[in-house]
Amino acid sequence: MCGMSETPPEHTESSENPDFDAMARDIAEVPAVEVIVTVAVNLMSAAAVKLGLTEEGEEHKDLDEARKLVHALAGLLDASATEISSFHAAPLRDGLKSLQLAFREASLVPDGPGQGPGEKYTGAVYG
Repeated sequence: MCGMSETPPEHTESSENPDFDAMARDIAEVPAVEVIVTVAVNLMSAAAVKLGLTEEGEEHKDLDEARKLVHALAGLLDASATEISSFHAAPLRDGLKSLQLAFREASLVPDGPGQGPGEKYTGAVYG
């Protein structure tokens, strides 16, 4: 049979079909605090890109996307506040505030006090 693989596709490992069992074993070894902090840092990084705060600047700037990411970050930090130590939480809160201020500065029509991304969780953010 021309063009047919002898190995059935469901048994072939590829980047399209990750080994979920191995991923589950790997994640099982990671403490919850590390997972939360990693997700928070990823949200921060993505928000910074969407706010145009990277070297590429305006190329990837999208304030609608940034708003969603900052809001999600604020919700995560609010929900996990009692679960992670202040050692982890303090720098994440500082980063969140910086992103909220950057969003306010980048907006052509600024949100009212308490209406910016994540301010539902943090309260109004002022410079």
